[in-house]
Amino acid sequence: MRIEPSFFLQSDVLTVARNLLGKSVFTFKDGQLTGGIIVEVEAYKGVSDKASHAFGGRRTRRNEMMYHAGGVIYMYLCYGIHSMLNIVTNVEDVPDAILIRGIVPTHGEELMLRRTSKAQITKDIGIGPGKVSKLLGLTVADNGLSLSSDAVWIEDRGLVVPDGRIHATPRIGVDYAGEDALLPYRFCMDLSDYK
Repeated sequence: MRIEPSFFLQSDVLTVARNLLGKSVFTFKDGQLTGGIIVEVEAYKGVSDKASHAFGGRRTRRNEMMYHAGGVIYMYLCYGIHSMLNIVTNVEDVPDAILIRGIVPTHGEELMLRRTSKAQITKDIGIGPGKVSKLLGLTVADNGLSLSSDAVWIEDRGLVVPDGRIHATPRIGVDYAGEDALLPYRFCMDLSDYK
C-alpha cells in the first residue's frame, strides 16, 4: 500500500500532484501514528517557475533539498511560524516539489487535537499547509526525511478520485510570481463527502 519510490521520480510534477489527491500521508513520531487523506496540493516546476524557491536555478541552504532525487520531504518555515510540508519529485538536480495544502484526518485524531489545541475535529482542521504540518507533527527539523522511512510515508489506500471531483486553480499566496501566479497548479478535491 505504500507508494513506490519510482512514483516520486516521474518527470511531470503536475501529474504527480494531481495523483497525490486521495492518497494518505502518515507520520510515526515518538511511537504515535497520525495520518490523513491528501485533499489539496500545489505543484512547483523547479527552475522555470517564478513561484518556486528554485526559480532561475537558485540554490541555497534553505532549498537544497529540492535538488535531491524525488521521494524526500522538503520542509521550510513560512512567515517564521508555519512549517510547510513539500514532497520532492523528479530526478536529482531537477527541483520540482509539491506543497501539501490540505488533509482530512483519519488516524491519530486525539493526538492531532492535542497538537493543535483544538477541542474537536472540524471539516477545516487540516485545510491550510501550516495546519497540515502541525497535525502530522512535522517541523523544519524533519527536512530531508525519506518517504521510504518509518517516520513519514504516503500510502495508496484505494480511494479513486474521479476527474470531475478535482478542481485545478491558481496557487495561493504567490502574487510575486507575476504571470506564473495564474497557472492552474493547485489541485483540490471536492470535499462534499467529508462535510
